[in-house]
Amino acid sequence: MDELDRKILELLQENARMSYREIAKAVGVAVGTVYNRIKRMEEEGIIKGFYVGIDYEKVGFGLTAVVGIKARGKDIVRIEREIAGSPRVMQVYDVTGEYDIIVVAKFRDRADMNRFVKWLLSLEGVEKTNTSVVMDIVKEKPSIKIEVSEGL
Repeated sequence: MDELDRKILELLQENARMSYREIAKAVGVAVGTVYNRIKRMEEEGIIKGFYVGIDYEKVGFGLTAVVGIKARGKDIVRIEREIAGSPRVMQVYDVTGEYDIIVVAKFRDRADMNRFVKWLLSLEGVEKTNTSVVMDIVKEKPSIKIEVSEGL
């Protein structure tokens, strides 16, 4: 990946609907170059998809929870895959520390979250969970700045 790839990725993160022509104009290269770079990044798995930013509260999913899960070692990968298949789950992380798995999920209400947590606890190999309800979303963006620089 070079600086041109990074610039293209930054533009796509800001607006995944940008046309090849708009991107080419913004970075100062030919449309064909942009097309080839994006196609290559998709083939290499750098670009995994194009996403729409949604205000989940406005579409009925106003409750966000972060769930820590302690699981038996031999079952962790299977449990993570099962959890990843849930339509409420946004992220599943295999982590170090007190918990083995961290899950971020969205729910319609407390009853919806309660059903999900009870389902988690019913999974073979899940030993315990710790659920934190998000009180306020300060930043929720599925992207970071990918330029090469130091500091924050």
